[in-house]
Amino acid sequence: MGLRLVVGLFFLWGLAFNVSEVRGSSMEPGIHDRDHVMVDHVTFHLAGLDRGDIVVLQYPLDPSLDYIKRVIGLPGDKVVISRGSVFVNGAILDEPYVGPHSVEPWTHLETVVRADHCFVLGDNRKRSSDSREFGQVPYGNVRGKAMFRFWPMGRFGTLD
Repeated sequence: MGLRLVVGLFFLWGLAFNVSEVRGSSMEPGIHDRDHVMVDHVTFHLAGLDRGDIVVLQYPLDPSLDYIKRVIGLPGDKVVISRGSVFVNGAILDEPYVGPHSVEPWTHLETVVRADHCFVLGDNRKRSSDSREFGQVPYGNVRGKAMFRFWPMGRFGTLD
């Protein structure tokens, strides 16, 4: 009976979580190339997304690829990007996770996030393919929330 319980728990854990290896520098300085993160597939479906959540999503132009990005805009939000600053519903977004050398000052964009979509950006704006390029992301493309990093061990911990 103990083995059945272990196998059952392992199966349920596999349905709720998976491991994703980050490829690229689009989320630096907080998340680095080759970091391994735990992705929670359940919380998103139960509680929805919040601005600031880090999500793993299917790349809208090639769903066989997964991207990791930060949620900036939710349905109904007006997102404006101008001179390196991001405004949501008229208020400048406080973004302590964006490094000083990660700001991209040339983009000007205004959009209102559609129902059942989100607007995502990488933290390293100069090196990120995100909603500025491929548009808003349908909720159906969101695989889950990246909750914590477990590799490399020296950077083990929650993601913010």
